[in-house]
Amino acid sequence: MDVIVTPTPRLQGEIQALSSKNYTTRYLLVAALAEGTSTIYYPAHSEDSDAMRRCIRDLGAIVEEDDEKIVITGFGSNPKPINELNVGNAGAVLRFLMAIAALCPDVTFLNVYPDSLGKRPHNDLIDSLQQMGVEIDHQEGKLPITIRGGQPKGGKIQVSGNVSSQFLSALLFLTPLLKEDSEIEVQHDLKSKVVIGQTLEVLQQAGIVIHASDDLMHYKVPGNQRYEAKNYVVQGDYPGSAAVLAAAAVTQSDVTIHRLEENSKQGERAIIDVLRMMNVPLTHNNGIVHVQGNGKLKAVEFDGDAATDAVLAMVAAAVFAEGTSRFYNVENLRYKECDRITDYLNELRKAGANVEERQSEIIVHGRPEGVEGGVEIDAHYDHRVIMALTVVGLRAKAPIRIRDAHHVAKSYPIYFDHLKALGAAVEWVESN
Repeated sequence: MDVIVTPTPRLQGEIQALSSKNYTTRYLLVAALAEGTSTIYYPAHSEDSDAMRRCIRDLGAIVEEDDEKIVITGFGSNPKPINELNVGNAGAVLRFLMAIAALCPDVTFLNVYPDSLGKRPHNDLIDSLQQMGVEIDHQEGKLPITIRGGQPKGGKIQVSGNVSSQFLSALLFLTPLLKEDSEIEVQHDLKSKVVIGQTLEVLQQAGIVIHASDDLMHYKVPGNQRYEAKNYVVQGDYPGSAAVLAAAAVTQSDVTIHRLEENSKQGERAIIDVLRMMNVPLTHNNGIVHVQGNGKLKAVEFDGDAATDAVLAMVAAAVFAEGTSRFYNVENLRYKECDRITDYLNELRKAGANVEERQSEIIVHGRPEGVEGGVEIDAHYDHRVIMALTVVGLRAKAPIRIRDAHHVAKSYPIYFDHLKALGAAVEWVESN
């Protein structure tokens, strides 16, 4: 399905932020790794969290849910031996479960999205698991991947952190369950340190002890630990809300979003700071963000590494800012569902934006007068690109058609419903 975004001068209303995808997937996993019954309140519903639900069930967890919560009886350190797992297009779920699959004798992860997740490399995690005595068959680091585990060994483990922090998170979920103590050393650089903070926060809540160095590059993990069955409450999601906040910033608006904690460990919380730097009138108190946009923004410079999943929304806002904005230290955007630098900027140019790229930078020459629009653009099957392009469409001079916009469901299935509730002129149409 495609979406047609018609220029919309004013947004107004209140919405509840979606629940955090990152926290939901992590809580689902630690609940499955516990022996006993855990309850997760306000879980996210997205393709990623649905993939994690499906896979932990396949691995032997009992999963029951209603409108408010999920109750999970875990399998502990003994997942059911199964032959195949289908994670859909969910990269984080794949990587976390590749580590957990090391506890199984023989599991193949299927390649069901060859044009998206199927193109992404996982060599760094494969190397680390092989150091632990796990045999792995793969296609130059890509899916399909077969893990032949059963008896992974702790000890000294090295992992590269310069493509994704998800490889390190995967090892942090696995190593506490091993007989041996483990020492994990991160090599090169560590991308998205903020997200590792979320992983460590969830592990601590699950009763797991991990000794992390201050720079998050070294870890001591005692072995023979058990995950505790617990109750968890999922906080509101900043990455998805970033696009709604950007939409409110570039229009005349009076928009309120609930359930966004001020002291959240989500790096994408920085969208609030960036919009303030852009002179967007907003308040943030008691978990409520209130934006009274006037469509006037000024350019910013921002290190995007800690807020990866909000950068595209920030860029969309900067398209309409006075002056030249620069978003730097964002090379890992290239290794997502698509190349979120080259692919995204190509589509922005079609819509009339003046943007340029470096290897790890996005530069935006703002056009406060708006962009032309009137084009059909390709979102490259990427939920973050779809959301960000929609923001641009709201301030274009003519409608924009976004192809395959249904892929927004990967993280935010009701994104367009929320925008409509705020008055945005968006409509679904059949793909050509």
